[in-house]
Amino acid sequence: MHQYQANIAWERGQQVFTDNQYSRAHQWEFDGGLRVPASSSPLSVPLPMSEPANIDPEEALVAALASCHMLFYLSFVAQRGYVLDRYQDLAVGIMDNNAQGKLAITRIHLRPRESYTGARQPDLQERKELHHRAHEQCYIANSIHAEVIIEIE
Repeated sequence: MHQYQANIAWERGQQVFTDNQYSRAHQWEFDGGLRVPASSSPLSVPLPMSEPANIDPEEALVAALASCHMLFYLSFVAQRGYVLDRYQDLAVGIMDNNAQGKLAITRIHLRPRESYTGARQPDLQERKELHHRAHEQCYIANSIHAEVIIEIE
């Protein structure tokens, strides 16, 4: 068993709070000391109560899934002896009502783009297989109910 921790901190400051006009800006702090400014999404809570420059939980979920998928993919590519130079994924999460009628991230589209070096490079079919394997192993994907769609070119 592994345990992961994040410290989430918010302070009211001089805001009234009971008028529901308070700032949703807060901090995420992780074990290595990294602090990440966070907020609700401006799509959920209008400005100025949200801070659009900060990460929001919805973006963090999409990034966590995409990052987990990528890390497994990198490992599998290396195990096969391919030299991967670059990996980029403009991942997109879709919020909609789920089967129970509750608002949820219902779909996440991963769009990985890779660049390889060397005479030996995986063809499209092998890349699809490696991405499928990465998705099957990704513990974030195994933890959520959202449909994950991997769009490979």
